Amino acid sequence: MGILHLGAGVTKTQLQKKILDTLYAIIADKLKISSLDVIYVDNSKWGSQTLPDGWIWQDMGNYYGAGCSSFNWNENQYTIKLKPGKQVGDKVELISMNPFPGIQMLNELTTGAKGSGDQAYIYFSPYSALAFIRGTVPAGVDSFFISGSSTDGAYSFSGLMAEKLNRSGLTLKNGNYSMFNAFMNNQFYSVLQPEKILGTLYSPPLDSINYWFLKKSVNLYGEAFVKTIAYEKTKFGSTDTGVSIIRNFWKERGIERSALNIIDGSGLSPANRVTTNALVAVMQYARQQSWFPSFYYALPETYGIKMKDGYITGVRSYTGYVKSKSGTEYTFSFIVNNFDGSAGTVREKMWKLLDILK
Repeated sequence: MGILHLGAGVTKTQLQKKILDTLYAIIADKLKISSLDVIYVDNSKWGSQTLPDGWIWQDMGNYYGAGCSSFNWNENQYTIKLKPGKQVGDKVELISMNPFPGIQMLNELTTGAKGSGDQAYIYFSPYSALAFIRGTVPAGVDSFFISGSSTDGAYSFSGLMAEKLNRSGLTLKNGNYSMFNAFMNNQFYSVLQPEKILGTLYSPPLDSINYWFLKKSVNLYGEAFVKTIAYEKTKFGSTDTGVSIIRNFWKERGIERSALNIIDGSGLSPANRVTTNALVAVMQYARQQSWFPSFYYALPETYGIKMKDGYITGVRSYTGYVKSKSGTEYTFSFIVNNFDGSAGTVREKMWKLLDILK
């Protein structure tokens, strides 16, 4: 059979049911078949490296550290349901993982103090069969949920599609795979051009994806943007190539490459180095473009200011636009590096300084 082209890059969670239903309609209604040999999702166009260089072990297994391939599903995440103990130090029971990520989870969690929040971390590397979950979740609740990063969103999708077909009585003879999962299970499939395209379903437009990228800080979207840029220019979705294209673009517009020393698309790596002057130059460039209204609309409003925040351990930043009471419009970027103490306290101090611009 042919393949359903879902468009390059990221799929939105809201499209999941539509995608599954559309595929099912093509298989069951248009083709009118009662069995399939195999479901195979080709996610090879961006290569095998789903995570950029420079990401740390503590981030990789958690929802915000999900890597991306050319086919992503459910933002490459899964949800873990946990049951804390009654007392501090009690073991935590792992109830379920949904959708099942196809890995074994070694649970080393203990129960923390009531109200202590999510102090759990998943330690996991791409394509591994074993993950570790460590830290604490709070006492005083019957259940607690955290999210992890899927090793292979395309494989999760193939499993959901297989379940839908099986429930409908359609026989799947030889299982479901993504390209990487097939490789790990010694099941090899040639990547062929389809004889016939049976249907096409595109992802949302760029400004819609960017809206959620900025509003929700979904790191996977940033990584997918960079790889898509590389793929559009070179037909291979490499992070390094995408980053180089971006840095050259801004160099041609007056920003030195050394001022944008970036190695990924989301900023999750601690090795990223960007100057505030470069960020202001980028934001001022955006003001002059025809697409600025949609970009401005997508910027979160925090503390009464249109600005995007960013933070990793020891670093907090804000970049955006603000209008003073006198009507003066400012473009600003504000980064605090290597602070010692509470992130909340640093945030409050930064907001007080930003009050001067209002």
